[in-house]
Amino acid sequence: MFTNKLELAIAPELRNYDIFPKVVPVGKTSVITIKPLGRHAAFSRGGYRLSICPLDEGAPSQYPDRPNDFEYDAAPDEDGCIRFTFEFFSEQQYFVRLISGKFKLQLSVYAVEEDLAGRYPFRGDLHLHSFRSDGRQAPEVVAADYRKTGYDFLAITDHHRYYPSLDAIEAYEDVPIELCLVPGEEVHLPSDDKQDQPRQHLNSVHIVNFGGDYSVNALVHDEDAGSSSDEDPRRAVIPNPPPVRSWEQYWREVDQYMFTIDIPASLQGSERWTYASCHWIFDQIKRGGGLGIFCHPYWIANVFHIPPAFVGAMMESHPFGAYEVLGGENNFEQNGFQSAGYYLDWAKGRRYPIVGSTDSHNSVGSRNSHLCCTYVFSPENGRAALIDSILNFYSVAVDTIDEMPRFVGEWRFVRYACFLEKNWFPLHDELCFEEGRAMKAYANGEPGARETLELLSGRMKAQREKYFGW
Repeated sequence: MFTNKLELAIAPELRNYDIFPKVVPVGKTSVITIKPLGRHAAFSRGGYRLSICPLDEGAPSQYPDRPNDFEYDAAPDEDGCIRFTFEFFSEQQYFVRLISGKFKLQLSVYAVEEDLAGRYPFRGDLHLHSFRSDGRQAPEVVAADYRKTGYDFLAITDHHRYYPSLDAIEAYEDVPIELCLVPGEEVHLPSDDKQDQPRQHLNSVHIVNFGGDYSVNALVHDEDAGSSSDEDPRRAVIPNPPPVRSWEQYWREVDQYMFTIDIPASLQGSERWTYASCHWIFDQIKRGGGLGIFCHPYWIANVFHIPPAFVGAMMESHPFGAYEVLGGENNFEQNGFQSAGYYLDWAKGRRYPIVGSTDSHNSVGSRNSHLCCTYVFSPENGRAALIDSILNFYSVAVDTIDEMPRFVGEWRFVRYACFLEKNWFPLHDELCFEEGRAMKAYANGEPGARETLELLSGRMKAQREKYFGW
């Protein structure tokens, strides 16, 4: 039997009743509307008892001196909706309950402080692959598949290659879509492990350039990666990117760069050069306006891909823009160790931005296709605003290894994300699915797809403006 997963994701009360706005500013009087979705859910003309119950203030019977229960008489207006006015007094979730005889309904509203008011939640993936490296699908198909599953932004970050992300962008540049596609790549610069000399210029650390104006891979001529023929003509989205150097020049640059940074004494031999190379790469990404992401440091490839001691040195200096605290593995160790390390660092006073990504190599039909993501609280769904919001700590990483999502991040943002996961994203995902399906049809040249995308354009923006009250 066919099961509509989108429908199952929507709580029963939200299938029958709409409440808007769902998110409001703290300390400002808001008008909240409860609307029946169909005649079967219509309110009776009789009276209702409306209660507003803050989540954080305890049960009224146990904590009678706290502001934890507000009750009013309510009745539907001429249009059949029930409306009430309330000043939500602190950042938290508020349960809105309607009772009349045997009828009981509970919905929710969330109030946010001033710094979050004006910021919308956008779901994204900052690390995934296409068939241009070791993935399965074309970049434009990957983008459409991810839009179908509720992603608002992403970058194709193929190994060694920047241009596949441009393929995805260019595939839809002539049609209106509300998915934000940004340039990206996974950076792997040449080591000397294939040269007939002592191995000292080694760097196997995986680093993502999300949103950079130019390719960092293409800054170094690497014939083994094919970048000289494939990357150079499309290695930037700006005119006059930095010049290309040979791998020997790159090695010398990092040799010199080592004298400009403090290298922990715990790192010895070639590890010192690896550490400096990572710093150099992150510096180049930052110069290009991108977000440098330190990827899956606790990935187990037979053994830990990166020794934990090296990871610790990186976390102490954190030259990266963001730490990939969740990646696309469905075992506990990788994400569990990364999350535990993040909170341990927090206890030590180390604070750095975090993201979650799938690192997927197959956009459909794989257990890892849509396993992790990032919620970014941003004023708009654009490259600069998203990067700026992440750098300023307005992000939460989301893990869906199990059916119940797990959130990693700051306490207040995790609480907010839990509310959004139940009350906002299921409705949001319905619109994403429709646009993603039309995108895939357009990418495959199906007739009528352009017209469908034009018809759908603007619906996501209208939905945000309806449910976020600022």
